[in-house]
Amino acid sequence: MYNRVNQILEQYPLTVNQTGKGRGAALCDTDQGLKILKEYSGSEARADFLYKVLLFLRENGQKRVDCIVKTTEGRTIAVDTDETSYLMRDWYEGRECDARSREDILKATARLAELHTILRRYQEEIPSFLKVSPDALLLENEKHARELKKVKNYIRGKKKKNDFEMEFLRHCSVFLDQADQVIRLQKQEMEQGHNGENQEVYGICHGDFNHHNVLFSREGVSIVNYEKALFDVQVSDFSNFMRKIMEKHNWNLGLGMDMLDSYEKKRTLTEAEMKQLYIRLAFPEKFWKISNHYYNTSKAWVCGRNLEKLSRVVEQKEAKDRFLQIISYNLLF
Repeated sequence: MYNRVNQILEQYPLTVNQTGKGRGAALCDTDQGLKILKEYSGSEARADFLYKVLLFLRENGQKRVDCIVKTTEGRTIAVDTDETSYLMRDWYEGRECDARSREDILKATARLAELHTILRRYQEEIPSFLKVSPDALLLENEKHARELKKVKNYIRGKKKKNDFEMEFLRHCSVFLDQADQVIRLQKQEMEQGHNGENQEVYGICHGDFNHHNVLFSREGVSIVNYEKALFDVQVSDFSNFMRKIMEKHNWNLGLGMDMLDSYEKKRTLTEAEMKQLYIRLAFPEKFWKISNHYYNTSKAWVCGRNLEKLSRVVEQKEAKDRFLQIISYNLLF
């Protein structure tokens, strides 16, 4: 995109002093501060919504928000000659959250809880295309469970099996049982009317909350890159972040409880939200992901890295189950 940067920048009411390359983007030093210009694959309607939400965050005390910069014509997106869309946003210097640092992780978790609290106060109408269906997660988990069974049947039918396939068969039944148990819990919650339709669990979500999208600087902790924002069960942000962090830390019980405590010091989770957190963590997502990758790539050659990942998931299961048991202790399913 860099040979097109100047053409795109001409659509904005600012003076650019210097540009540099960022991660798939152009960093721009302008007379209005640091900006970032990046290709955008969403609709203009989504960008318009993001513009209002990010401005709302800034007006509610969030100083370092990557608000969208409008073009000279007042549009939230800029379009080049081949109809490629771009977003320009405010940007800030800072380092990414260190996924190995307990201090960074807990600060990021607390910051997420603050974000969710503020977003609950957003009063404007949410576009229908941003609203996630209450049964979306159930349908996704059912699909993943079917895919796991397909992989199991495929491998069992092979006469000669490699090390990855032997390891998969040794453990797949346990993970499949876990997947089926989670699906039963989800259906039970839906039958009882606790499937997330109640407003207490819904809100605007970041949509892609991970350590790459949390910046640390002397001015504080900033959350950036809201392009995947949606209206869903808010705890989905927390569960996705927690799962990725806990996998990196071998499902360390102390860290997990500290993350939960850090979030709840800023925003207390209801029982319905704790159930959602449990369901989202309990599904064997990583086991499915590794298996699905195996099935959709060349099965004649499976790299050692895939076997390492599979073995790691198996090794972590006991610690993960212990953590899940603790957070579900007082939940009535």
